[in-house]
Amino acid sequence: MAWIILFLAGLAEIVWAVGLKYSEGFSRLWPSVITVAGMAISIWLLALAMRTLPLGTAYAVWTGIGAVGSFIAGIVLLGEAASLARIGSVSLIVLGLIGLKLSTAA
Repeated sequence: MAWIILFLAGLAEIVWAVGLKYSEGFSRLWPSVITVAGMAISIWLLALAMRTLPLGTAYAVWTGIGAVGSFIAGIVLLGEAASLARIGSVSLIVLGLIGLKLSTAA
C-alpha cells in the first residue's frame, strides 16, 4: 500500500509542478490554488508513505516520479523539446527508480 500512496504523491507533485508553470508566479488565482493544493496533497501522501518506506527510497522515488512526469507534461502540454538526449537522460532516471523499487523490501 505504501508504494501506491507514494505513486499518488508523485502524481500530485506533477500537478503542482505543472500548476506552478500555469500560475505565472502565483499571479493567476485558480492555477495558484491548484498548485498549493497539489503541494499539500503531495507532501501529505509522501509523509504517509514514509511511515513504511525508507526515507532515501521514498524521497528519491517521489522526486523521480515528479521529474519524469513533469518532463512528459512539458512535452505534451507545453511543447518542450523531446530530443533523444533528453529522453535518454530521463530513461536513466526511470531505471534508477525501478532499481530502488526492486531493492527495497517494503
